[in-house]
Amino acid sequence: MLTGKQKRYLRSLAHNIDPIFQIGKAGINDNMISQIDETLENRELIKIHILQNNFDDKNDLAQTLSQATNSEVVQVIGSMIIIYRESQENKEISLP
Repeated sequence: MLTGKQKRYLRSLAHNIDPIFQIGKAGINDNMISQIDETLENRELIKIHILQNNFDDKNDLAQTLSQATNSEVVQVIGSMIIIYRESQENKEISLP
């Protein structure tokens, strides 16, 4: 579980990265989950954009992704979800 201080730090890092994935009207599928899982292992911190044609609850989407990839939801803001998972092999982010 991330502390408030750690989440603030991760949000400041996420500010400068572009969203890598988009969730459209089809929602989340297994293929997307496995790709996000791999990307988290390589990058640790990623942004996911929710397109306007997706009418699911943003927080539900974030929780689903978080549980499916064993990651932490850093923030859900507007149409963006920011998630973090410590990498096993490519650890670059050191949390405060």
